[in-house]
Amino acid sequence: MNNNLLFDFTVDKAAKTILITREFNARQSLVWDAFTKKELLDRWAAPAPMRCETKYLDFKVGGKRFYAMINPEGQERWVLQEYTSVTPKTNFKLYNAFADKDENPDPIGSEWDHSFSEQNGITTVNISIYNESVERMQSLADGFRTGYTAMLENLDNLFATL
Repeated sequence: MNNNLLFDFTVDKAAKTILITREFNARQSLVWDAFTKKELLDRWAAPAPMRCETKYLDFKVGGKRFYAMINPEGQERWVLQEYTSVTPKTNFKLYNAFADKDENPDPIGSEWDHSFSEQNGITTVNISIYNESVERMQSLADGFRTGYTAMLENLDNLFATL
């Protein structure tokens, strides 16, 4: 990972929101693809030693992504995401909820907002994650910080190979 690239992870309890800002040494179109295409997402979107496996992804407003994070013992943690807004190459929003293997989502999830911008070959991704409850946000925040940081490092490593 290039240590000169910006990385900020902030938990705003009052707003029930997690804010992530991350720079990548890659073109905006490639970073966008890494967040929106199954074949790239599955290569970085799980912290080691877990792996990510997308069952399906229909990237459009109203479309869904259904995927599992799978640990080395084969245990699966399923997630269902529904895309609520897409502005090509610059922004997309989704509703994210844990689910069972039959695609039945948990009753409470979170709203994710991803924005992408590029300057001088460095792409900045801003992610805002709004949680419906402070309790849910608190229960996820610490482990999520560690896991998502590892995932973003995976993405850096992927960009180095492309």
